[in-house]
Amino acid sequence: MDSVAPPGLALSGVSLFSLLACGIQGVTAFLLASWFRGRSSVTERWTLVWLFYDVIVHITLEGPFVYMSLWGTVDTSEGFLAELWKEYGKADSRWLVSDPTIVSLELLTVVLDSLLALLLIYAVLNDKYYRHFVQITLCVCELYGGWMTFCPDWLVGSPHLNTSSWLYLWVYLVFFNGLWVLIPVLLLIQSWFDLRQLHILAQDAVSRKNF
Repeated sequence: MDSVAPPGLALSGVSLFSLLACGIQGVTAFLLASWFRGRSSVTERWTLVWLFYDVIVHITLEGPFVYMSLWGTVDTSEGFLAELWKEYGKADSRWLVSDPTIVSLELLTVVLDSLLALLLIYAVLNDKYYRHFVQITLCVCELYGGWMTFCPDWLVGSPHLNTSSWLYLWVYLVFFNGLWVLIPVLLLIQSWFDLRQLHILAQDAVSRKNF
């Protein structure tokens, strides 16, 4: 008797290549952050890994998406990157048709978030006074982008989201988008405690001076 694979468990060549591409981006980010090993703590090195990954994804994946969407659609485009976005479009069809909300958010992400992440990398490496201001701004932008990507569709019953496959639901929609929720939240928490500690140190310095 022939065994039949459960629906949604088979990975296509494009989906495997998509996951491989994301893995390569992650390794690249790790290697870039490793160059600065002697200039930062363990926590800061992992922060740099994320920031490099953030920039790489915004520029190499989302940048071409914006280009394809402004001068056509992903669905009508050809090439390697178009195929990657067509694969993601199986989970969220709005990415195939140049949805105005999605394109607007991605345009902001590619331009503003990439610049903020690059500035934050510089601030972390050089211990700049504005580091946490930039970090908080970037995290809020990332979280806002995620909210505005999905909330409008949730409010109308999620007609564009395909959750019939574990790959589309848990990998494409939950995991990849969840990274841009979980890590910004963790960085906001880091900023909270670091700024709190700076405030305590400043208060202690004033108290010693007055004493």
